[in-house]
Amino acid sequence: MLDAHRLALLAEVAHAGSIAGAAQRLSFTPSAVSQQLAKLERDVGAPLLHRNPRGVTLTPVGEALLTHAETIVGELRTAERTVRALLDEEPAQLTVGTFASAGMTLVPAALAEFRRDHPAVALRLLDLEPPDGYGLVSSRDLDLLITHRYPGAPLPDPRGLDRSLLRSERFRLILPEGHAKARVRRLTLRALAGEDWISGSPGVPNRACLEQLADAAGVRLRVAYETRDYQVILALVEAGLGIAFVPESVLGRAGRARIEVRDAADARPAREIFLVHHRRPGPLVTEMAARLSRPQ
Repeated sequence: MLDAHRLALLAEVAHAGSIAGAAQRLSFTPSAVSQQLAKLERDVGAPLLHRNPRGVTLTPVGEALLTHAETIVGELRTAERTVRALLDEEPAQLTVGTFASAGMTLVPAALAEFRRDHPAVALRLLDLEPPDGYGLVSSRDLDLLITHRYPGAPLPDPRGLDRSLLRSERFRLILPEGHAKARVRRLTLRALAGEDWISGSPGVPNRACLEQLADAAGVRLRVAYETRDYQVILALVEAGLGIAFVPESVLGRAGRARIEVRDAADARPAREIFLVHHRRPGPLVTEMAARLSRPQ
């Protein structure tokens, strides 16, 4: 039978991306972690890690075992929390994972309200770019995950977790203030095909979404500036360097930005924002989920 402690170490190393990082988090020495993983590899009968100068990656066998390791770790932590609840002990920490723009718009008010009601519970926020984070929820390293899906992108396997749609958020087209195309009554991607666009690098969700919209419209768009940070995108558009699609929630925090906000008649993208947690959440997780689910 595989050792649960060694499986937990595998999950820690996978989440940290390196043996040294996992060792630091667990207050172990890197050599101690390596020895336990070597024993696990002998128990399994196959290599679990590819070691490289920047850290480690999992072999196919390691990837398969990680899913089970995260579930086992999550069940052990669930057992511990059940006992604490029976002893009327409030959890010491609540951890939320979120992507950047949700961290600016959805999360702060909910965290502030929660802290006022539960001052003894330490709050922790992790910045996670989707689709990362599902495994951390399985292993109970995360209590709640806020994640998204852009148009055309597949939804990751929920891995036995509870996933609910928080909201659908539309994207708006933004142009520099005074841009000639901003005065056109009916804007289309075809009319904007000659413009410089600002989006993420190839493979980043907002770039994949833009390319899908362009394909549907039968045009080729030129991405002149690459960034996944919507605050940087706003600044570049303000400076007159290009145009972009940005989530509506980001515009709500843009203040008096020098931009024009429009919609493209042939492209109205929206992304879905989801909340993910364990299927047996504790009362504090349920409470935080309810706060995050309230209309903004």
